[in-house]
Amino acid sequence: MMTDEKHQRENGPEISQMEATGSPPANEPEENEDITYHAVEKEGVITAIWEMKGKKHLRTIDPRSEEGRRILEAYKPSEKAE
Repeated sequence: MMTDEKHQRENGPEISQMEATGSPPANEPEENEDITYHAVEKEGVITAIWEMKGKKHLRTIDPRSEEGRRILEAYKPSEKAE
C-alpha cells in the first residue's frame, strides 16, 4: 500500500479543495475544526478523495465507492448558464 505522501511525490497529483473551512491552518486539528474533502486528480481523473481535519489526513476514500460517489455528487460544479 502506497502512502499519500509517496503517491504524491511519484505521481504529482493536483489537489483541488472542494470545501473550505475558512479557518487558519494549524499543526494539529482542533476539536471544533470542520472536516473537508479534497479531490486528488491525475490527468483530469479523480483518483482519490482525502478526508481532512485541518492539515491532518484522516482517511482516503475511493471515488468509485458509494460514499465517494455521494461526496463527488454533492460537490459537482454547477454549469454556467449561457
